Amino acid sequence: MSMKDIPRIAIVGAGPAGLTLARILQVDGIPSTVFESEPHVYFRPQGGTLDLHLESGQLALRRAGLAAELARIARYEDQGSRLYASDGRLLLADDDAADGERPEVDRTALRDVLLASLRPDTVRWGKSLREIEPRGDGTYDLVFDHGWEGPFDLVVGADGTWSSVRPLVSAYRPQYSGLTFIEFGIDDIDRRHPEISTLVGRGKIGVESAARSMIVQRNGNAHLRGYAIFRVPLSWAGQTFDFSNPAKARDRLKAEFEGWAQPFIDLIQASNDNIVPRYIHALPVGHHWANRIGVTLVGDAAHVMSPFGGEGVNMAMLDAMELAENLLEFDDWRKAIRRYEADMFARVAGPASDAAEAAATELSHLGPELTLMHMKSHLAARTEFGIRN
Repeated sequence: MSMKDIPRIAIVGAGPAGLTLARILQVDGIPSTVFESEPHVYFRPQGGTLDLHLESGQLALRRAGLAAELARIARYEDQGSRLYASDGRLLLADDDAADGERPEVDRTALRDVLLASLRPDTVRWGKSLREIEPRGDGTYDLVFDHGWEGPFDLVVGADGTWSSVRPLVSAYRPQYSGLTFIEFGIDDIDRRHPEISTLVGRGKIGVESAARSMIVQRNGNAHLRGYAIFRVPLSWAGQTFDFSNPAKARDRLKAEFEGWAQPFIDLIQASNDNIVPRYIHALPVGHHWANRIGVTLVGDAAHVMSPFGGEGVNMAMLDAMELAENLLEFDDWRKAIRRYEADMFARVAGPASDAAEAAATELSHLGPELTLMHMKSHLAARTEFGIRN
């Protein structure tokens, strides 16, 4: 792309996709501005650990020139996985996972690495987007709660599930999957709760029954993050739990698992006061839109899917990399956007379909049997081909 053809780029959202896009563009001499509604970087917790895949999330970080930073924050030792029955039986353990190719990375650590790699004036905090106003010349102004910014030739929506940019290209809204997660955390796990630390091991555990399930994952800094999973109406959690009173919420959550083995009840009892609901939404498999000059989407804004399979953030970072590389390859940035969108629609169809199928079969009448079958086949394939993934 010649210097005269470089578009003025606004990226809405300072998550992994938006920051990865800004970083790769910066490395190749293309400026952009990231607008984030949160007032500052540590305004809220960024969520749990991620497994970064070699061919997507890791590839994007290497393309961004951040291989050394990835090596510093990657936790290869925390790739283990265990599946338990609700009565406490260990059904399968994959503890020898330190040589795997999908290390765990804390979301906060990933965001810190990306932010530190950008010029200080790249991200503008406290910019809550109200609307995007098209100009007569094909450019756009961004209108915020306090003032406006523009004009921009290209607006990239990297603002997640409830994207404010998506309505410019698509009328679809994410639909509730039927699954509600109740998130909880346990601090200083190795020192304060060594028996729970041993239960979880180096990685994550899943505990399943036909009615409800639980996933607990090891994060960095001796922290565990857990998710109690229910197939319920969207209004159920708000009507059942008083999240403003953590002690009451904790007791109510324990009651939901009455009859489970005591170690799993202990996980909830040991949790801190950050107990919150997560309602799992997804866009339709195959979601796409007709190209509109000057607007596109990356990450969850384009293809939010259920978290099963861990593809969401990896696809988001790969979106960012491929969008940046198309902008660099084509002399006409408008053609670059069309190519990026066509390739992205095809690429995410498989992962989105797999995630939707996993969400649909979660909490089936078979209990843990489907998960156990999947884990056994995955281990057998790795053994046959001599790989860890």
